[in-house]
Amino acid sequence: MEQRKKEIVKMLLNQSLEEKDEEEIIDLLLNNPISIDVDKENDAKMTFGDKVADKLSEVAGSWTFIILFCLFLLFWIILNAYILVKALDPYPFILLNLLLSCLAALQAPIIMMSQNRQAKKDTLRNKNDYRTDLKSELILEQLYDKLEALEKNQNKIMNYIKEKEAKNNETK
Repeated sequence: MEQRKKEIVKMLLNQSLEEKDEEEIIDLLLNNPISIDVDKENDAKMTFGDKVADKLSEVAGSWTFIILFCLFLLFWIILNAYILVKALDPYPFILLNLLLSCLAALQAPIIMMSQNRQAKKDTLRNKNDYRTDLKSELILEQLYDKLEALEKNQNKIMNYIKEKEAKNNETK
């Protein structure tokens, strides 16, 4: 039966693997639970920078940030164009442009770092799903084999009962 399982796993993998990798995958699928909590595993590996990048991406990608930032821009323009007699940043608001450029230059790579880590997390989740699906398929194949064996045994028993009934009817 173990050999049959290995053949099924090889068939399901349907790819050429090195002997060592193939045996490792077969052992993993046959003998070990393979589901993992991707979020928990990912959170355990997060560095301080990763947490900061995630938090910044969460804040910068919110409607609250957009609305507050628009209000800040509006306040800056009104303050420097109409309220202050000697404006800190007169029209065409060169200091504001510098601040916006710096913000964009820092914000974009931080958001990309967060997206890259999310992509890695998604890849890990996909691999976990694939392994789980593969093991489920293997278990279903085993169940099918067992049902097939039970059906054969049931047919043998039914044939045996029919033969006994036929002999009993002949003797009467």
